[in-house]
Amino acid sequence: MPVVALNEGYTGTNMDALENFHGNQLVYLHWEKHLSFCAALAFPLPPQMPFGAILGEIIPEFYGPHPDFEKIDWAAVTWELDGKPFTPDPEKSLEDQGIGHKSLIRFWTPGLDGRNGGG
Repeated sequence: MPVVALNEGYTGTNMDALENFHGNQLVYLHWEKHLSFCAALAFPLPPQMPFGAILGEIIPEFYGPHPDFEKIDWAAVTWELDGKPFTPDPEKSLEDQGIGHKSLIRFWTPGLDGRNGGG
């Protein structure tokens, strides 16, 4: 996201630049309509990691405690990558699916709208 400095001549260091993640890239993940998670979660992930690791390890670890988690029908989940519809392939790497540094992956779980439907 570009930033406009208010002070002419200002220069700053981009602390979340790709080269600062030691071979990983920053990937944001958000479970939509679940306000227990008010914003996307950020993960430093290797570009070669298969998407299946997100499904099998990251999502269960960080979203698993939510009471709706066990009710998810994964076949019905809809996905979005950087604002566009997305169908992840668990076998393919993040980079092979166009998931790059600071990408945002959003997912919706039909019929599950947060705690007591408050999502």
